[in-house]
Amino acid sequence: MASVPIIPDSYNHVLAEFECLDPLLSALRLDSSRLKCTCIAVSKRWLALGSSGGGLNLIQKDGWKQRLFLTHKEGAVSWVACCLHDEDYVAVATSQGLVVVWELNQERRGKPERIYVSSEHKGRKVTALCWDTAALRVFVGDHVGKVSAIKINTSKQGKAAATFVMFPVQIITTVDSRVVQLDYLDGRLLISSLTRTYLCDTEREKFWKIGNKERDGEFGACFFPVGKNSGNQQPLIYCARPGSRMWEVNFDGEVQSTHQFKQLLSSPPLPVVTLRLDPHYTSSSCSPQSLSFPKLLYLTEHYVMTWTERGIYIFLPQSVQVLLWSEVKDIQDIAVYKSELFCLHTNGKVVHLSLLLVDRCIERLIRRGFWTLAARVCCLFQNSIISCRARKNLPLDKLEHLKSQLDVSTQQDLVVQLEELISKLEPLDSACSSRRSSISSHESFSVLDSGIYRVISRRGSQSDEDSCSLHSQTFSEDERLKEFPAHQEDEQVELDNVSHASVTVEADRNETFLPFSIPLSFRSPSPLVSLQAVKESVSSFVRKTTEKIGTLHISPDTRGRQEAKDDDQLQELTVNLVASPQEEKELEPQSCQLPEEDHLRDLKAATAEAIAKLQDPLVLLEPQCMRRILQEWLIYLEEKFGSKEHSASSVKKSKTVCPEEESAVLEEDLRLDLTDGDPADKEQSGILEDCTEKENTDETCVSKPMCENSTDLKAPLDCCFQVSPPCVIELDIQKDLVELTTLCFELCVFSCGNGEVEESFDGSLPLAALWTLACRFMRSYFFLLDLKRLKQCIITMYSTSPYVWETYIAGLKELTCHSPVALAMENEDMLKILKQLHDLGPWDDSPLLLVHAQRLYEKFGETALRPLIKFHPSILPSDIKQLCRNDPAHFLAYLDSLVKSKPEDKRSSLLRSLLQPESVRLDWLCLAVSHDAPQRANTVDVEGNPRPRSHLFTWGYSQLILLLIKLPADFVTKEKMADICKSHGFWPGYLFLCLELDRRIEAFTNIAHLDDLSLLNGEDGSIPETIEEWKFLLHLAQNHSTAFHHHGPQNGNAVSNGSPSCPDCITVENVALLLAKAIGPNRALPLLQECGLTLELSERFTGVCEILRIAEKRQRALIQSMLERCDRFLWSQQA
Repeated sequence: MASVPIIPDSYNHVLAEFECLDPLLSALRLDSSRLKCTCIAVSKRWLALGSSGGGLNLIQKDGWKQRLFLTHKEGAVSWVACCLHDEDYVAVATSQGLVVVWELNQERRGKPERIYVSSEHKGRKVTALCWDTAALRVFVGDHVGKVSAIKINTSKQGKAAATFVMFPVQIITTVDSRVVQLDYLDGRLLISSLTRTYLCDTEREKFWKIGNKERDGEFGACFFPVGKNSGNQQPLIYCARPGSRMWEVNFDGEVQSTHQFKQLLSSPPLPVVTLRLDPHYTSSSCSPQSLSFPKLLYLTEHYVMTWTERGIYIFLPQSVQVLLWSEVKDIQDIAVYKSELFCLHTNGKVVHLSLLLVDRCIERLIRRGFWTLAARVCCLFQNSIISCRARKNLPLDKLEHLKSQLDVSTQQDLVVQLEELISKLEPLDSACSSRRSSISSHESFSVLDSGIYRVISRRGSQSDEDSCSLHSQTFSEDERLKEFPAHQEDEQVELDNVSHASVTVEADRNETFLPFSIPLSFRSPSPLVSLQAVKESVSSFVRKTTEKIGTLHISPDTRGRQEAKDDDQLQELTVNLVASPQEEKELEPQSCQLPEEDHLRDLKAATAEAIAKLQDPLVLLEPQCMRRILQEWLIYLEEKFGSKEHSASSVKKSKTVCPEEESAVLEEDLRLDLTDGDPADKEQSGILEDCTEKENTDETCVSKPMCENSTDLKAPLDCCFQVSPPCVIELDIQKDLVELTTLCFELCVFSCGNGEVEESFDGSLPLAALWTLACRFMRSYFFLLDLKRLKQCIITMYSTSPYVWETYIAGLKELTCHSPVALAMENEDMLKILKQLHDLGPWDDSPLLLVHAQRLYEKFGETALRPLIKFHPSILPSDIKQLCRNDPAHFLAYLDSLVKSKPEDKRSSLLRSLLQPESVRLDWLCLAVSHDAPQRANTVDVEGNPRPRSHLFTWGYSQLILLLIKLPADFVTKEKMADICKSHGFWPGYLFLCLELDRRIEAFTNIAHLDDLSLLNGEDGSIPETIEEWKFLLHLAQNHSTAFHHHGPQNGNAVSNGSPSCPDCITVENVALLLAKAIGPNRALPLLQECGLTLELSERFTGVCEILRIAEKRQRALIQSMLERCDRFLWSQQA
């Protein structure tokens, strides 16, 4: 066995990743090529992730639930900072240089609101944000060196302070180069630029340059607060210097000493403990590292952290030591809170690391059930574990328990290394050593508080005691449950029940996460070894052991199905049974009581084995492995419940005869379901009960055949379904069968009908064959499918196949053919049927309501859809779209009615919740602009430009269209929506999207073609903002006025060119008046003269300009008077 390098005992800390945040980013859609995470911040409560699309996601760290989503139309989010002393405030910097301060209103449970927007750095790149540690004040630094402060007034300080005055932005200073880092502590602001570091006393407005030597490049600086027990000692400052050096500076800005870390960084890097890779360590030293530290961050009470393109470095600067350094590539930024590090990589991924002692890391890995990784870390850091402190947190019984969880056959080297570590920890003369040596190799032990050693047999051992005393073993396992410590993590970082997606990580290696829409009832909800999971595993072990013992009492025919290695035991058992006819007679009544248990024994065993394999995280997170397991299991299901004879040319009916006793048991089980289930399940149970009663009258239980020609795609609607179980199935077994059968459908693992199982997900089969197999699978195992998950899977994966959906609806119809709603559908009117459906509610999201809606639509048409909005969200627009796939206009009417049924302030949030997946937004927009819309020839001319006043046409679904285009979306989606609006001539939406996409010249051109001055209202940003834009608009008005205002039909009000009766037309004079109102007449006249347009102005323009001058003078006088009053008021308050 090759020797594994051991990490020296001087290293007792490690960086560990216990959970993967990739599924969280995927749920937030921050892992695509178009939308990425651009910045990161962290506080005690929040993890803030800014995106390139202008959104800010605030995720609550407790449970990793997305709580808030803040949008910014000012560009991508480039920087974010959380207020640590009041987490109700967040500051955001955008790519346009605007700084937005949000008040989240979490205490009052209100909506987040913008309380300050600063344009002081507009047009520049904000490079640093920092909050005051006591007051509500934000410091901002940009790439030209300007540093400003934003003081916030909020409603928490009183209504008078919040509404009377808003403090202007205070310019702190302008340094000589780009601001690299800002930090604040106790009234002092630390500014690090490309050349030097500055210390600013913000209260007395004094500035100091730290040190005399300049530098060139990105170097960070941070405050180093003193501990609680340090008395009156002042905080320190650490400034990065070239060549892996740091200055230690006192709180007055005087350099005390220079610390050199270059030689200390010649040690090899420590591995990062992660589930992605095995930890490796090389003992060979590397060359000294001469580094530039771009930022310095204070970490917990004694450490300073930094990073480079090579890795992460953590120092103890006061004692000039390197705590550790680890290789982590391509880091863009790091946010820290206490001992937590959130690393943002250049590709947009976020990694959550924790700095902790090695023994605490191993203990946490053991609690989460990562046995292999915990054992490898133990072997690497065995020098640290042998120390006294580590032995307190990792006693011998924990290490013994860890060793017992390893597989001796495949992890022999790891087991030997762990045994060597345990032997080093044991005192040679202790009595416990001799006791432990007497314990057999297949047993582990634990020490009780009384000092007694309790031996616990390992699972799967061949001990005689294990096989003989089943009751005692169960009892010991129950005692283990009572003593198993349910520890609570120091920081609550479990990933349970995330709103968009579960981000639980239970794999040791190579995580390939499943789609979030595939729930597994037997999937562990938490990486911790919970009490419930241990109890279920014990119950499963007892059940399997009972089945093994029960195999001693089965018939010779059944025994003959076992493997060849049991042939000798089979012959011996047969001889014994023949020699003892008395014993055989005694066994007959027991077999008659539960005949189906023998009939389904193989299926039960295969089901238990498949579920046990799927519980393995390595299998659960690897879809291909899951498909192989399901293929093996589906053979047993096909053998028991599939058609006995099935071919492409002939179909035969299969009948299963069931005793009357089993029908009675089935009736009883159905009644139990009827009393315990929801209304939808009650109806389904009632239908199954009717089927059972019909079967009892014939004294046989007939399973409905599957009669489909595998080559005919139109067969699904004409074939029968097996909607009820062909025999009695226990409830717990049926639950597992439903789970696995539904999972087979979701992963496209189907039977070919000839006893073979086909994996259809790899693309080897044509789509037509895949649809045929899916339809056949539904008809054969409809009674074992989860109808809710089945519907979602069909909508997601088979959206292009109408036959699969029609097969699903046909199965639901057959399932509900005897329901009172289906019977009333033939005679009653629509209102009575709707009332009957309402009385049977609440339906939740039961698919049975969907089939009733299908019947209503087939009988009454579009008029039946609008009343269905009151059943939302039990019926979703995606369901209605499937019902109306042949007539999309009906779906559009339903969607418009659903949106208008909500108050105006809630329509956007409702529509956004319905856009699942996001791609349906474009489909719905195309439908909305192509139905109940004006003719394209009336809105677009031959050159593709807008016709005059064509934006005044009435569009039937204009409100729905505007809601769709105003919802937040990525840049590419916005461009596609703009093209759709332009091609169909929906100009209000097109102008809005042009302004949002910063295509202002194109927007002004189309406004000139539309010839409506009211479109330049400024409320939505459509008024020109620069001199160049005003010049362009004036030239547009000059070039198009004569063409627009002469003869020809007009849309809306008729106008005449240039006359005072057309104040809303795009003419030179009207645009000039708008210019004078915007920038003032004194600035407007020189601009008009420069453009050569003064000759086209009338006396009306001159008169309006005079009025504007008078109004401007009076306004300046009024403002001056108000400012003087405010100044007197503020001075009186200070006095």
